[in-house]
Amino acid sequence: MPATPGIDPVPLLTDLIRCPSVTPETAGVLDVLEAALTQLGFACTRLTFEGDGSYPVENLFATRGTTGKHLLFAGHTDVVPPGDTAAWRHPPFAAEIVDGTLYGRGAADMKSGIAAFLAAISRVPEAGRISLAITNDEEADAVNGTDKLMAWAEAQGHRFDFAIVGEPSATARVGDSIKVGRRGSLNGQIRVTGTQGHVAYPDKANNPLPVAAALIGALSGKLDDGTEHFPPSNLEFTSADVGNETTNVIPASVLLRFNVRYNDRWTPQTLLGAVNEVIGNQDAHGTVIAFTVVGRPSRSFLSPLGGGVKMLVETIARRTGIAPELSTGGGTSDARFIAEYCPVVEFGLPGPSMHKVDESVRVADVEELTALYARFITDYFA
Repeated sequence: MPATPGIDPVPLLTDLIRCPSVTPETAGVLDVLEAALTQLGFACTRLTFEGDGSYPVENLFATRGTTGKHLLFAGHTDVVPPGDTAAWRHPPFAAEIVDGTLYGRGAADMKSGIAAFLAAISRVPEAGRISLAITNDEEADAVNGTDKLMAWAEAQGHRFDFAIVGEPSATARVGDSIKVGRRGSLNGQIRVTGTQGHVAYPDKANNPLPVAAALIGALSGKLDDGTEHFPPSNLEFTSADVGNETTNVIPASVLLRFNVRYNDRWTPQTLLGAVNEVIGNQDAHGTVIAFTVVGRPSRSFLSPLGGGVKMLVETIARRTGIAPELSTGGGTSDARFIAEYCPVVEFGLPGPSMHKVDESVRVADVEELTALYARFITDYFA
């Protein structure tokens, strides 16, 4: 590997932010990454996956080293749309730095994690076997991104011992929290079909709304009391649609949509059984109730708390003086795909501004995350 000076994470981060890589448009962001990784001695492969009802997505896999423990870093370069750019005090893709704060879409979520990790690698030139799996499809469908990239890597013979996803994980300061697991997510819909009719003649119709309301009441809310590492599972209805624009027509049907965020007490299969049991116990009053799952459910996971997780906790505690909280909160991330292949944690910057107008990170935090990544890489391969 050729000698190379250390990479400064802040200029790299500004270069990444200036690529308006709104899902799935790469807008040159993978070119910036590939140039930096090649400079660090990585072999890079660009892969485009498509199909399965989603748009084509370009991904990047980079690897260096062939023996010893295999550390994986994963992340995404795509960002959510900036919305009304006139609402931004700092243009969303200008990467302006004002009073020690860097502004731009993707600054927190999560181009900062990628820039910090590359800079950390450059500061530990003798590190062992490292790979990066970078997608441009995490913020939207997540169909042709990390899921397929990991399957491809396994087919190529890559086996990983531990993985870090650079998603924002901290709360108030860098290193105060890492995510060691995530709840699962399942989207469902229930259609209750009755008989349309005039509201003045209810005996000649069959209104599906009372049955739908009873189902909402029976299914909503907590499904359990939580587990050692997870909060309670919860089912929330997100819409009830009848498509009725008049006041004197009993609707023919109502479509209910819901989401379940669930802990490690459940699998998609047991959830389906529980929902079907509640539906079966309801008095349908002559209506027809049809329940279907929408999309692909994501499973909950909890990484083993020894091994790489324990080492990362110790590394953070030595530098900051405080051991990080082991969290499983929040929504889902691409870590759910990686958990099928190796233990994985999410470890990045504080993220209170992610997806907001004037998304930003403190420059000092980017430097601190870089130092923590570099220290962990050194410890991991020691």
